[in-house]
Amino acid sequence: MIQELGDIQTAAGATLVEGVAVSFGNDPEALEAARSQVALSDRTAWGRLEIRGDDRVRFLHNQTTNNFQILQPGQGCDTVFVTSTARTIDLATTYVTQEAIVLLVSPSRCQQLMQLMDRYIFPMDKVELQDISDRTVCFSLVGPQSDRLMETLFNTNPLLAQPDNTHCLLNWEDREIRVAVGNGLAIPGYTLIAPAEVAGRLWRQLVESGGVPMGDRVWERLRILQGRPKPDSELTEDYNPLEAGLWQMISFEKGCYIGQETIARLNTYQGVKQQLWGIKLSAVVEPGTAILVGEKKVGKLTSCTETPEGYFGLAYIRTKAGGKGLEVAVGTARGEIVDVSFVHRGYLEIAG
Repeated sequence: MIQELGDIQTAAGATLVEGVAVSFGNDPEALEAARSQVALSDRTAWGRLEIRGDDRVRFLHNQTTNNFQILQPGQGCDTVFVTSTARTIDLATTYVTQEAIVLLVSPSRCQQLMQLMDRYIFPMDKVELQDISDRTVCFSLVGPQSDRLMETLFNTNPLLAQPDNTHCLLNWEDREIRVAVGNGLAIPGYTLIAPAEVAGRLWRQLVESGGVPMGDRVWERLRILQGRPKPDSELTEDYNPLEAGLWQMISFEKGCYIGQETIARLNTYQGVKQQLWGIKLSAVVEPGTAILVGEKKVGKLTSCTETPEGYFGLAYIRTKAGGKGLEVAVGTARGEIVDVSFVHRGYLEIAG
């Protein structure tokens, strides 16, 4: 955590835990800003990796689920790192530039992914892998007024109405800041990756321009409401990316990559036995609790949060048990299975 940035956030009422602003003491206001205005999230704790070298595109293309060979500089995509048996490791956002590919990865997966990729770099590969997390900061704008804040900050917005993960360098105080469409949620917004030395000044300017500081606790609440899967909760050795609803981040046309055979087989034979869903709950429930229909176990709760509208969670439900509208028991709580906007269901959506 950059000291100046931490001092500014603390002075603004932030509670920091291991350098992360958990809350700014304004959780209801921040949640409302993300829904109707623009919230500002400090995602500096997320890992930022950079891959350089002539073979960088081929290398990452072979490591993850999405197709990098069709991307041009200024474009990007979300992609999934999986094991050789297609079990989920992390959901990453990537930005292709003229010289490199920049990856934004989950806080708990940075070192694991560095080690994983390094293991697959062979002596003849022209690939250089760097962790640039300490040299940069990452802020995200979340909410429908993000376009307005971008215009206020940069006096321009070349990314207006561009596809998610489209990105470019914009000048701010004579420093280049990489700005990308999207914020990791199915909510309008942008992500800024900037040099660490401007962290405090940039954060202050974003707040003065209308961004409502949003702590990590509200980000967690939003990602559960949205259905974005998280490592150690929905992304574990127990699940594959099709079950996690990450179909749009998988290319079924590309060639071989780690875990490809298993994913192709699941798709070909419609072998998704469980799916990630949202669940409205009558009370708070501990993640890991079994989900029942009558006396029969049909799934497991993976995340739970409290919202102004009540309790809400994410859960894996067996495909044969049903989906949207299914009424279940979760511990002593009642639950109703609902759709979440981040999740896609591939052939299951077409069949439905």
